[in-house]
Amino acid sequence: MKSGFVAVAGRPNVGKSTLLNALAGAKIAIVSDKPHTTRHQIRGVYTTDDAQLVLVDLPGWQKPIDTLTERMQVRVDETMASDVDAVMVVVSARDRIGAGDRFVGRRVFSLGVPVVIVVNKVDRLKAGHIASQMKQAASLGNFHALHPVSALTGDGIDELRDDLISLLPEGPPLYPADMQTDMPLEARIAELVREQALRLTKEEVPHAITAEVVELDEKLVHVRLYTETESQKQILIGKGGTMVREIGRGARPHVEALLGHPVFLQLQVKASPKWRRNETMLERLGL
Repeated sequence: MKSGFVAVAGRPNVGKSTLLNALAGAKIAIVSDKPHTTRHQIRGVYTTDDAQLVLVDLPGWQKPIDTLTERMQVRVDETMASDVDAVMVVVSARDRIGAGDRFVGRRVFSLGVPVVIVVNKVDRLKAGHIASQMKQAASLGNFHALHPVSALTGDGIDELRDDLISLLPEGPPLYPADMQTDMPLEARIAELVREQALRLTKEEVPHAITAEVVELDEKLVHVRLYTETESQKQILIGKGGTMVREIGRGARPHVEALLGHPVFLQLQVKASPKWRRNETMLERLGL
């Protein structure tokens, strides 16, 4: 049996979370077109009869601007310094491979573990463009393998997963065979609600939103959405409550799929000034 950890690294918005979900075969990390969507360290577990691959999805490397992003960056640094067996560096086939990718590359290639470069989002691109992006990606460092994939369509995912498993050491399973993630249930539910809020709100709101489960039983799931200002709160509620109802409609099927039964999803919106700088609140939210 092979088992081990592979960290997923890359600058923001290259599709790391979608890739983790594709490799794990389950929706574990929320996905958004807004940068810096991932705030937690998320582990996705893929288990077969002879291997267990644990993928560690990290927030994108960024310059900290507040207590929240400082804590996110510390989490990235701690994970990269811990005992990972390989690292997957993700770049986007749709964007120029630039300084941000090279910064991530320098950090990753200094760790002394095998590095797999993944050129993501190759769907609907011409072969010549993909080849050019792969050539640019190959200049990031001395890599073990280079994989063009589309996490969205699944192209190249099986081959990438097999390659990652080949890099793992022999060892017993690290998690129960039926576990898909070690993320607490309440945190997963809160993230599913935040995902819908990110989908529906404009640029001035997303980074100021967080969510917390305040009550959970067989019939009721009560989630509180936090913003930083009263004006953001009013945007999230919407005229006559239209926005918050739409968030609930979008999130409820995902929450019910996770729980395995119907629930009443109750959403509440509250302004909590400067929550991103509040250490006590960040601890409570697991951020």
